[in-house]
Amino acid sequence: MNEIIKAITMRRSIRKFKPEMPPRADIEQIIEAGLYAPSGMGKQSAITIAVTSPEIRERLRADNCRIGGWDEGFDPFYGAPVILVVLADRNWANRVYDGSLMMGNMLLAAHALGLGSIWIHRARQEFEMPSYQQLLQDLGVPGEWEGIGHCAVGYIDGEIPAPAKRREGRVFWAE
Repeated sequence: MNEIIKAITMRRSIRKFKPEMPPRADIEQIIEAGLYAPSGMGKQSAITIAVTSPEIRERLRADNCRIGGWDEGFDPFYGAPVILVVLADRNWANRVYDGSLMMGNMLLAAHALGLGSIWIHRARQEFEMPSYQQLLQDLGVPGEWEGIGHCAVGYIDGEIPAPAKRREGRVFWAE
């Protein structure tokens, strides 16, 4: 089977990570794969904030947990030590599509490198908050951004889950 198709069919969302930080070179490769995602009109409207700081990760965890309505100690990132936040230009009509393609590329790249990953929502709500807009300013990120999602990445703690059965009736041919 083609290696790309194999990665697509074998990748799974991981919900338990080891605390060890993956090598920076692996994180950089995952981000680079995201940067090569297709984008509307080639605009490349999506960006990534690579969160490896335990303090900022904890802040994201607590806010994401609160927004999601979970108990205070729950970790919506399942212990992943790296959170790649995808944002896209708030004023670009294709921002959600561009950011989603970036997320997909990063999820597949993590799998290809032997790491686990999962897409976690609520980035939009987080980055509407003044404190996260300030974080972007502090990081030197100009512009107006909409949160698309979080790509939580790390070493898998346990087995890769089995695939769910593919639902029938989702392909229609117009021949």
